Amino acid sequence: MVATDRKIQYIDPASLADLTSRITYLKSFLNFTDADGAAIQASKDVVAPAVPAILDTVYTHLLSFDITAKAFVPRQPEQNATDTVANTVEDLYLEHPTIKHRKDFLKTYLVKLVSNSNWADDSPFWSYLDKVGIMHTGEPGFKHREKRPELRVEYMHMAALLGFVQDIVIKAVMGTDLDSNTKTAVLTAFNKLLWIQNDLFARHYVVDRDTKTSPKGVAITE
Repeated sequence: MVATDRKIQYIDPASLADLTSRITYLKSFLNFTDADGAAIQASKDVVAPAVPAILDTVYTHLLSFDITAKAFVPRQPEQNATDTVANTVEDLYLEHPTIKHRKDFLKTYLVKLVSNSNWADDSPFWSYLDKVGIMHTGEPGFKHREKRPELRVEYMHMAALLGFVQDIVIKAVMGTDLDSNTKTAVLTAFNKLLWIQNDLFARHYVVDRDTKTSPKGVAITE
């Protein structure tokens, strides 16, 4: 028998149903460290000025496909009664009141990504990212969505959007005058963070036999 000095971490599959345990595992597997968190936080001066352009780019792209645009047709309860109503995806445009409202949410999300300073496994930050996943399954996720129209976006589109956002971030960072080491640190950190977010979407959409969980919003039908 060949001896080995490799260190093995033993993970109880059932423990991954718990968010903190799941984050501990994901951070360990992806080697997401405090240095990664610091790199993301340090990128705020790069990302923040680009947020308006990022928002326009993302929503222009989402509105260019009917399958992603349809999620934006229902008006939100807090919108003004005089706001223009969209009956079909063709009625939507970048400055439509509903799109402007959704852009505000994405703006908050992006700001939270680069403003977080607590990267501990039990940080409220991870709970926020997890709730972002839940709210797109058709279940409330956040308390403020409890009495709102169901928001159901299938996992395929959420994953594709993360890939699209990652592409934008790469181009934004590479277009700066940061030194190559800093660019590498920021992009590596964002790559890990977006993959964690991807898992925090997927865990609410897929059947997981290890954790004995099933998709949220499965009762929702067209």
